[in-house]
Amino acid sequence: MNSPRNHPSLPPAPSERPMRQGSPRRRVVRTETGQLQTGALMIIAFAVVLFLLVQARFLLVTLATAIVLFSLTSDAINFIARQRIGPFRIPNWLASITALMAISLALLVLTSVILSQVNTVLTTALAYTERAPEAIASLFAWLGADAEQAVYNSIASIRVSAWLSTLAGQAGGLMQATVLVILFVGFLFAERIWFRTKMDAFFGSEAQAARVGQVISTIIHRVNYYLLVKTFISAITGLLVFVIAKLFGLDLAVALGIVTFVLNYIPNIGSIIATVMVALVAFVQLGGPGMTAAIFLLIGVIQFVAGSVIDPMLMGRALRLSSFGIIISLAFWGAVWGIPGMFLSVPIMVGLMIVCSQVPSLRPIAILLSREGLPDPEAQALGEDSIAAE
Repeated sequence: MNSPRNHPSLPPAPSERPMRQGSPRRRVVRTETGQLQTGALMIIAFAVVLFLLVQARFLLVTLATAIVLFSLTSDAINFIARQRIGPFRIPNWLASITALMAISLALLVLTSVILSQVNTVLTTALAYTERAPEAIASLFAWLGADAEQAVYNSIASIRVSAWLSTLAGQAGGLMQATVLVILFVGFLFAERIWFRTKMDAFFGSEAQAARVGQVISTIIHRVNYYLLVKTFISAITGLLVFVIAKLFGLDLAVALGIVTFVLNYIPNIGSIIATVMVALVAFVQLGGPGMTAAIFLLIGVIQFVAGSVIDPMLMGRALRLSSFGIIISLAFWGAVWGIPGMFLSVPIMVGLMIVCSQVPSLRPIAILLSREGLPDPEAQALGEDSIAAE
């Protein structure tokens, strides 16, 4: 006789029932917990990276500058290495040494000029310190004597000498940074010979190494084109500002031209700062609102034509960067690395957009950073061809 436990019509005992999977509610809870942990880890990682970016600011800024200069001259080195002198071809090492000497000389000369102009600006600024509060306060005379006096007291209370001393101390570290950049560029030139071999060994696939090399080449060419166009436009703008300042008899004509040239590398706001600076110098020195307004309008027209007509015409679709993305990148890198971060914000954004366009999971970021939702169609097509070849 069968026992009740073995009767086929009875349900199995609890111990004999199959294990049921977790309920949908538990699965949802586990999924949400995993997402929260992933989000927390991402926030912690971002905070750690941000901390390292701030703490190692001097080293990272000089390294980034060296990489930009290296990429800017890599094509020139290849061009020199392809040249022939009779039956002989210029060796790669000689081309690298020539390029390094040219970069070193240009950086040292530029740094010396900037430091000399900084000293001139500081000396002249100290002379203008007493006249500046009265001249700026007179701009608010139409609000009444009380408002003019309040503005005068506020400006006179600013410790300009302490601020200028801090600025001079920061400018003093410019030569140290220049020497470090030259050293970094020299080591990058020494490593470029073995770069392709290292890429093949690192990825273990010639097709994958070629794809990564194509991405790096795209970044280099895009950044080089941006820097060349920006240098050309900034040089013309700085020269015109120097001519106008000289015609109106401003004492800091050379310094204003150099400052305008340098500030034009900062996208969007650099030209505004340069124009306002020229106008303030003109107003403090000349004192007349009519002459100041004339200088301000002339400089404003030059900056508008250079930034809104010539710059887009020469750049064309070379960058494909979103204007809002440029502002965000400018604000972020300016907050992290200060003024050097503002100069490097566009090259960093170009590299980030091109890299994200090659990674499927990061492509939405590249679309947001691009101007028309097309971050880099040529590189994307090349990347798809490489994948198909594999």
